[in-house]
Amino acid sequence: MPSWVIGIDVGGTFTDFSARELRTGATFLHKRPSTPDNPARAILTGLDELQEKSGIDGDDVVRIAHGTTVATNALLQRKGADVALVTTRGFRDLVEIGRQIRPSIYDLQIDAPPTLVDRINRLEVTERIDANGTAITPLTQAEIAKLVMAVGELDGIESLAICGLFSFLNPKHEQALAKALSVAYPDLFLSVSSEVQPEFREFERFSTTVINAFLQPPVSRYMQHLRTAIAERAPNAAFGIFQSSGGLMAVEKAEKFPVRTALSGPAAGAVGAAAAGNLSGIRDVITLDMGGTSTDVCMIRDGKTTLSHMRDIAGFSIRLPMVDIHTVGAGGGSIARIGPDGLMKVGPESAGAVPGPACYCQGGIEPTVSDANAVLGRLPTTLAGGGLTLDKGRAVQAVRAVADALEISLEAAALGITDIVTSNMTRAIRTVSVEKGHDPRNFTLMPFGGAGGLHAADVARSLGMARIIIPNAPGILCAEGLITADLQEDFVSTCRFELASDLSALQAPLDELVDRALTWRAYEAAGAEDHRLILSMDLRYVGQNYELSVTVHNAPEKPVLPTRQILLDAFFAEHERSYGHYDPDAPVEMVNLRLKATARLSSAQAGLEVPEKESEPVGIQPVWFNANGPIDTPIHDRATLAPGTELHGPVIITQFDATTVVPSGAVIRVDSAMNLIMELDLG
Repeated sequence: MPSWVIGIDVGGTFTDFSARELRTGATFLHKRPSTPDNPARAILTGLDELQEKSGIDGDDVVRIAHGTTVATNALLQRKGADVALVTTRGFRDLVEIGRQIRPSIYDLQIDAPPTLVDRINRLEVTERIDANGTAITPLTQAEIAKLVMAVGELDGIESLAICGLFSFLNPKHEQALAKALSVAYPDLFLSVSSEVQPEFREFERFSTTVINAFLQPPVSRYMQHLRTAIAERAPNAAFGIFQSSGGLMAVEKAEKFPVRTALSGPAAGAVGAAAAGNLSGIRDVITLDMGGTSTDVCMIRDGKTTLSHMRDIAGFSIRLPMVDIHTVGAGGGSIARIGPDGLMKVGPESAGAVPGPACYCQGGIEPTVSDANAVLGRLPTTLAGGGLTLDKGRAVQAVRAVADALEISLEAAALGITDIVTSNMTRAIRTVSVEKGHDPRNFTLMPFGGAGGLHAADVARSLGMARIIIPNAPGILCAEGLITADLQEDFVSTCRFELASDLSALQAPLDELVDRALTWRAYEAAGAEDHRLILSMDLRYVGQNYELSVTVHNAPEKPVLPTRQILLDAFFAEHERSYGHYDPDAPVEMVNLRLKATARLSSAQAGLEVPEKESEPVGIQPVWFNANGPIDTPIHDRATLAPGTELHGPVIITQFDATTVVPSGAVIRVDSAMNLIMELDLG
């Protein structure tokens, strides 16, 4: 009996599907336009189309993994629930005061975004936990009863966040409040900070918990609807949701902790990129995931994605482990406009899936990056395997409006649009590389997403990067990453103290984290393979505001406490790598103890269809690579390129899910993993 796994990634323009049979590696890919008003509609319609196209029986599907943008979009558009906050008396304004950091340090006119919870809906409780975890002001039953009554008097509240001071050290007060409120209001969504993220730094913990409460109702309704509908189509399939830290979690956990999915789709792309690079023996990669609405960039070192424990999304602080992705509003649907200064701007506004670029013939009329590429001859006449026909005439009409406003030629305007979007993406890559002490020239650029290959050579050249790797299915790579993802759960315990020779104080919190990880393994990862426990510690010099995370254990066995010297050596090495120096004599302190539990799910490498004949161009068309004029350029179908094939630019390579532009002077070859390796002449 066949066993199929399906990855589903929802993007701003397209929803992507990748289905793989575990025993044979047989793979089917599918794309369809996204439905922003209801992402589930594109998912369910696409599943039906995929099953019809491939002949996959729903009973043979054993796992479905989903990368979702519902939480991100709800946060960006502020379309979440009406939220209330319960906190320690005297701290109701903490979520508004924040860190007093300006959104834009040089712009005095920009204010921080308004909080997600109105002040009138922030309730205070007389209780207090101190910095040692001791209850110095007990929480009384009378105070709980007053709170229950006060919550009932709030108008229209769907969700409530409970954030007590220092509750990450002692959660008993939060737990008592949550128990009473759940009994009194069983339909009220509750987010408890000691469950969402029990970690040091009060504002960030409060902010993360409020965001979780804001997202719970819409994400929960979406997940429940999708879970029911998918069960009808694939009754035997386990349904997992990809989380921002780079692994799968159960859909029930995603309903409870939707904030963990804030960068779900892009994180899956980074995981897929790491796997694709490993197939070609390329382990140091900078990704360029360019879709219809935005571009996501990420650094992969030694085959592993880098993680960040603090992110700002739409002006809101989230303190959770996330794949370190930087996003800019630069996609195929990014709109070109003339600003008040008379200069052209591209993005961050996007035509998205509806109405889309003008050349998509879906009602869009404004000039976009895709329209510029169509004008320059860089796009084929059809996309998504023939599911979308492009109209170059509409693209010309849209771009001409910009050209006429600037009094330049049509092609100059189109080249200007592509140059600006290239600059936007180049700056994003500098953010994750140069600004963090890494030279991008030591990495290989990996473009993916539907539009990544169109701009990769220009981006790489601007950064001095000589090598580009284009994965086998670049437009579906996020969905591919979902297929190869592990189950994962993160645990954290704050343990602040200066490192001394005796680290025995860490043994009790470490044992507690290990017990929680083993419980998770028994209940949520039963039947999975290659269980691993990854122990890391957040360290900093005494007096520093921010810490560095160092990994000290990565194995199936339970971790053993390292010695002080092992910790110091690891910290010094990481500090030197990050900042270029370290001080061996300065005192170092511990902040957090982190344990990640992973479990590998059954997977298979995609079966590769190797062409038998030598590739011949499927056509020749004039393409503008620069302002010197068009060049007659051969068009190759990637499906006809066998391993060992070598092509010299200029060449356009088309495939079901993406288009790759190979400029003059570049050489591209197909390696044994069926990835494309492009070498640029930077002389």
